[in-house]
Parts: sequence; C-alpha cells; structure tokens
Amino acid sequence: MSETLLSESGRRARHGSNIGQPLTRRDGVLKVTGAATYAADNHPEGMLYAVVATSTIARGRVTFLDEAAARAHPGVVEVMTGANRPALATDPDEKSNPFMFRLDLLQNDRVRYPTQPIAVVIAETLEAATEGAMLLAPRYEAEPARTGLDGAESFAPQSVGVGNPAFAETGDVESGLASAARRVDATYETPAQYHNAMEPHCVVAQWDGDTLSLDMPSQGLAMAQGRIAGLFGIAPENIRIRSPFLGGGFGSKGFPAGPQILGILAARLTGRPVKLVLRREQMFGPVGHRAPTRQRIRLGMAEDGRFTAIENHTRTTSSTFDDFFEPAADVAHTLYASPAIRTSYDVVRLDTGTPLFMRAPGEATGSIALESAIDEAAEAAGMDPLAFRLKNYAEVEPISGKPFSSKALRECYRQGAERFGWSKRPQQARQMRDEAGLLVGWGMGTATFPALMFQAKARATIRRDGTGLIETGAHDMGQGAWTALAQIGADAIGLGMDEVEFRAGTSDLPDAGIAGGSGHTATAGMALHKAGLAVIEKLAELAVSDERSPLYGAGNVGTIAREGKLLRRDDESRGEPYTAILERAGLAKIEAEGEAAADGAAQEAYAMHAHGAVFAEVKVDPDLGQIRATRLVGAFAAGRVINPKLVQSQLFGGMIWGVSFALHEHAVTDRRSGRVMNADLAEYPIPVNADVPSLETILVHEDDAHVNALGIKGVGEIGITGTGGAVANAIWHATGKRIRRFPISLADLLD
Repeated sequence: MSETLLSESGRRARHGSNIGQPLTRRDGVLKVTGAATYAADNHPEGMLYAVVATSTIARGRVTFLDEAAARAHPGVVEVMTGANRPALATDPDEKSNPFMFRLDLLQNDRVRYPTQPIAVVIAETLEAATEGAMLLAPRYEAEPARTGLDGAESFAPQSVGVGNPAFAETGDVESGLASAARRVDATYETPAQYHNAMEPHCVVAQWDGDTLSLDMPSQGLAMAQGRIAGLFGIAPENIRIRSPFLGGGFGSKGFPAGPQILGILAARLTGRPVKLVLRREQMFGPVGHRAPTRQRIRLGMAEDGRFTAIENHTRTTSSTFDDFFEPAADVAHTLYASPAIRTSYDVVRLDTGTPLFMRAPGEATGSIALESAIDEAAEAAGMDPLAFRLKNYAEVEPISGKPFSSKALRECYRQGAERFGWSKRPQQARQMRDEAGLLVGWGMGTATFPALMFQAKARATIRRDGTGLIETGAHDMGQGAWTALAQIGADAIGLGMDEVEFRAGTSDLPDAGIAGGSGHTATAGMALHKAGLAVIEKLAELAVSDERSPLYGAGNVGTIAREGKLLRRDDESRGEPYTAILERAGLAKIEAEGEAAADGAAQEAYAMHAHGAVFAEVKVDPDLGQIRATRLVGAFAAGRVINPKLVQSQLFGGMIWGVSFALHEHAVTDRRSGRVMNADLAEYPIPVNADVPSLETILVHEDDAHVNALGIKGVGEIGITGTGGAVANAIWHATGKRIRRFPISLADLLD
C-alpha cells in the first residue's frame, strides 16, 4: 500500500452532504487485513537493524561498554557511542521554543533516567543487533535515584503545560473559605502513566547525500521535519517523512523521540538504510509519560450550596533536565462558578524521562480529583450530585469571564441522566445491591476539554473527468482522519466520497498542523474546506465569464457547487457540470490552496470548550472488594459532528481510558533503583473488554458559531475527563468509602 489512500470502491455515490454521515472508515479493510503499511513494515534494500542499549540505572554515568565483544559478534556491523556518533548541527539539549524538548543522543556519559539510550548496536539482523547490545555489559558509577512526589526539594515553577501561568486567582479565596457554611479539604493522588500505543516508536531511515527519507510514526509531520532539519543542518525540504498510519499516539508521537534520531544517526554512520524499533520496556522513559500529581482541593459552600471558594494546589514532577509540568489544577478554571478561585503549583525534579503530553494532559489528572471533590461537596451540602452541579456550573469561564456554551452542558446533564435512570438513585451510600448481593453504586462526573485549533494548509483539485483530489499532510492515529477529513473535503468541492481521492500522511504535502489537543479535524478540516471553496471560486470564474456557459453573467448572484455541478444561486435549474467547464476552457484540472487558523478575535471574546456528562454504575464485592464498572452512559456536546460513527468510537475510547485511570493504570517505580517495575503489557494494567461490559454515548446537538466556520470541536480526549470521577464517585456510593488515591484497588476498600 502506498501512502496515498485512493477513493472508496464499491460504494454508491451519496446525494447531498457527506458531513454528518456515519461512513465506515476508508482505511478499515486495509488495517484488518494487514495491507496498511506502518513505518516498521518498510524494508528498503540493504537495510540494517539497530537496537538501542539502555541504562539500567536512574542516575550517574557510564564508565565502561564492552564494544569489542559486541563488534566481534557475527552480523554486527557497527556500535555507535558518544565517541563515534556523527556530529549534529545543534546541541540536542538546546531549546529554541516551548515545543522543543531535550533529547538524549549519546552527547556524554551522563545517565539522567532509567532506559536512557547509552549506545546503539547496528547489525545485519535484528537478532544479531539484540545480542550485540546485550554483550555491551555496561558498568556505571551510580548515584542515588530521586523518586516520588517527595523525592526532591520542591519549587514553584514559572509556568505549567506549555506556557500556562503557574498561578491564577480571582477573588479572595481565604475569605471565601472563612465565610463558608460548609467546606471540603481533601488531597488526591494520581500515578505516573505511560503511553502504551500498539505501535512502538520506530524509524526506517535512508540517506542519499543530504537528502533524508524517513518512515516513522508522527503526529506532526512538519514539526518533525523542522526539528530533524535543525539537528542535522539540512533544509527541511530535503527531508521526506512518510507516516500514512499510526498505531496510536496519545500525544507521545507529537515530536521526534530521541531513539528515532539515533536511528537516523545510525543510517548516517553506516551509509545504509537502518530500521530501529523500540521494545515495549524501552517505551517507559525516553518517549514521555503522564507525571504523577498530588492535588489538595479546598472548596467552600454557602448555606444554599453555592460555592464561595475553589482552590486546587497541585504538586507534580518533571525530569532533572527539562520542563514539562502537568497542568492538573487548570481544569478548576473552566467548570464551576465561584466568586473566588485559585490554582497554584509546586514541582519536584526526579530521575525520570521528561513527562510530556498524554491524552487530555492536565484535564485527565485534574478532573478526576475535581469531580471527586465536587461529589464530596454535594454530600456535605446534602444535595444530589447532579442538582449540586446544576446549581454551580458556570455560565461564563470563571477566571477569564468569557462566555461559553453553558446551555450545551445543561443539555448533557439532562439527556445523560434521563438515559441512565439517575432519578432512581438513592442519595445515601451503600443502599443498593444486585441479585447476587454485590454492592451497586451510581456516580457522575462533568466532562470538559478546550476546543483547540491550530494552523494548517491544504490543496484541492478538480479534474476534467469530474473527479476531485484533496491533499493535506494529515495524521491518522486510528481516530478516522482518513475518513472525516475526506468527508469535509468532498463537501467543499461538491462531490461524493467515491469521486474524491484523498492524500495525506507525507511531509511533502501541505502542512496539516499537529494531530493533538483534539484539534486535528477542526484544523486540517478547515484548511480543506477553504481550499475547496477556493477551487470552486476559480471554477465559477471560468464559467460566469464564458458566454457559452449557462452560468454566464451569474457573478453577482453567485453559484452553488453540488454533485459535480455549478448551479446559479437564484435559479438552480440553470447550471453545468465541472467537466463541461474545464473541457471548454481546455484545462485538464484546476486547483487551489487554502489555509486555516484560529480566529483570534473570537478566542479573545469567547471561552471555547466541548462539554459532557458521564454517568457510571459500579458493582463491588462486599467481602473481597473487587470492583467492576458495569455500565457507563456519556452525553457529549462537541459542536458539529462530521461522522457519528467515528465520534462514538473516539468517545468510547476516552471513556474506557477514564475507567482505566480510576481502576487500573499506574506505573510502579522501584524506589531503590528508580526503574519502572511493570514496564510491559503483562503487568501494566489496562482494561479489556470484560472490564467495560456496557458503554453508551449520546451526541448532544450543538451549534457553536464561534469556534470555526464549520462549528467543529474535538472528541478525542473529552471522554476521559468525566469518566474517571464518575467511576470514583460510584464506588463511594456503593461502599460509603471515599478513596482519594488512584487507581482505586480492592486493598483500598478492605482497609
């Protein structure tokens, strides 16, 4: 399969809009039959295999590598260390912008975290490279590992996330707490979590002089191209990256990882194509993770249950050598109304790889704590949790004062509660059991995620044969971008999906921005929409200025593009096919480009968020403490829905991750060595089908004219943000126990 995905075959052309239709994924058959080509599936002629040798200590320096033993192994071609690594044009520890993170590229003998690359063995076979790496038998000068949220001295950061203020306040929090009739003061802890996409980070690299060809998974082709160009001192246009499919990313593939750059260096050192694929345990370190948090939340309520103060103080961690601080407290800015709100942070530096973006960064960690605290506040106020949220949800974003679509959130509450049967919920805990005697609990949580949009470009072409071509360097991590973006592009040029070829997934196409922050469909989709409008405008100019066309002179009234024809806006009985217009003009095709970016004025005036409400049922064994999330209903308002089938899939994925956050997922660190002890898929717990037997989503209609012209918001991350809290609150309702450390285990319930 090439990187160009051709139009669907065997489908009847649709009449009317492609947007809003639950079309099956264009790439689905390719994936399930094994025909989709992922990065590591490529095998150029003469290719070598590279294996990274990684540190087994958390801190110190490498004092010895047995390079001679590794080189003597049959099949080993080269051993790359700091002594013979090809030179780089820039220091991998330099940072020129907030989205650039420091890389470990064998620049010295220092070890900064476990699984840090310390050498690369390159061989004719994968087996020889793997055995050669084992023969290096490194020796170290080790220093004590700094681990845990109390493992080093804390300090107040200047910013969190990427440039978010580390301190924000409105009103007088201390006065609001002092005057409150009721208060909640609780501390919640969330663990470190690691990206475990099906496809590990990898690269197939091939040099031809100063021209570089790469097969590598990427959520941001243009950003990767620029970063690699800077490191190697070559022009970005000399680098071609192919990434038609990604086996998951969750934020970890937004930027080139150190091991991928090492694969490129290995290809330069040997002068041959090189493939490097990380093993599963090597994913726990150099490619980012979600940092742990400890969040102290203080809430004050008046006699009527309204908030008088909200505060979240978060402690989190980063590496010793770079800055990314999980912005967990910031979700308190966006949901609940209070005259006084304060968020603040302190952080510690540990001997770990640098934390990075991981699905709903900040929102996932912050919302599970906040929604648990909101439930505690509702209990203290003697109110139903839904009624309490309805009383306190914000009509405007509390910190900024900007209005947002609060009506949509109210509708999510209403529809979700009705479908779930919330009105039958007893207010007191430990009141429900099933026929087997298991404790039953119902809980809820509010979901929110910002409606982000970045910059992108696209190109649209109409051909004389009546077909279309739409192109943008988009990324499909499995979310269905191949299909949703094609639906947008096809509508923009007035053609059915069968008549449109969609090209994406390579860096030589127009820059589609980054597939992150749930903003890819809005960003790349708007670029495709504008490119389509531009090419239709060019086609219309040909027709309305041609005396032989039925559209001649229609420039003032305008035209409509529909089903391969241009029609007069004031008289749709008069028009002609695209084919006739191009044939008369003697053109084989006509094309145009489009660019998209967020509307700065709208962003200044409005707070832009998607909203939702998740309702969860759990069952708990009263004797053994075993927990099952037996039923989830989520209602979400996320702007205009391009493809309901794909949206539902994304929401399901987010909700499953929310269950995972509440009940399963955590990295266990050995405090003596600093190493992650469950760095595999056998002991790193994630849900399976049996853990989530019933999922239901409701797509709440929402028209938001301010986010972008198409009204698109994102759905990839919002499902996590309400679900974790809903499950935790359901466990309290079942057992009467408030567990404030996640994931919740049977041991917590048996204490």
